[in-house]
Amino acid sequence: MSASMRILDIPKRPDPRLVAEFAKMVTPHLSDSMERLYAGGPQLRPMHREGKLAGPAFTVKTAAGDNLLVHKALDSARPGDVIVVDAGGFLDNAIIGELMMTRARQRGVAGIVIWGAIRDSAEIGAGTYPVFAAGVTHRGPYKNGPGEINVPIMMGGTPVNPGDIIVGDADGLVAVPQDMAERVLASAKAILEKETASMKQILAGTVDRGWVDKALKEKGYRI
Repeated sequence: MSASMRILDIPKRPDPRLVAEFAKMVTPHLSDSMERLYAGGPQLRPMHREGKLAGPAFTVKTAAGDNLLVHKALDSARPGDVIVVDAGGFLDNAIIGELMMTRARQRGVAGIVIWGAIRDSAEIGAGTYPVFAAGVTHRGPYKNGPGEINVPIMMGGTPVNPGDIIVGDADGLVAVPQDMAERVLASAKAILEKETASMKQILAGTVDRGWVDKALKEKGYRI
């Protein structure tokens, strides 16, 4: 067996209750909680109209423009999983379209992330099923392989391991390693609380902006 013929399962899935808590968080707060090191890359955009994405990464590594192993993932992923496909960021061939999206939705897959292109963008864009991708093209895929399932991959410059908690919204995607998940969640909740208080101060006109001049003076600016 060659190195590019591994079809594995997620070694350990996160607790669904933990995933549900992450689904309440926004990606900016999660990204800030991971020192901005685990963002999915600005090219990965939501292709659907609206809808939050959260779930464990069911990873696929495939040859550019080929979706044979993605079809296997559609048959193998469990309900709640997020199929995350590393197609090398290649945009000349679509990896999925409306039929594959519908198959994923019918099986209970939480959503699909393609580091590559999709097609049937109007149909996908009219719905709320979460699909993220780097581009759109009408040109279809090949079905030759090679590829691997549930191995470490890259998602727009970010490493993703099987079972990482994927969260996606209008601002993009983050991948949270399971061993960091509790700390990241606690930090994101603290940021939410702080920003909620700041918003109240802004709306009330009571926000203290003294920190701006203080920071400038510390950097040597004359005010």
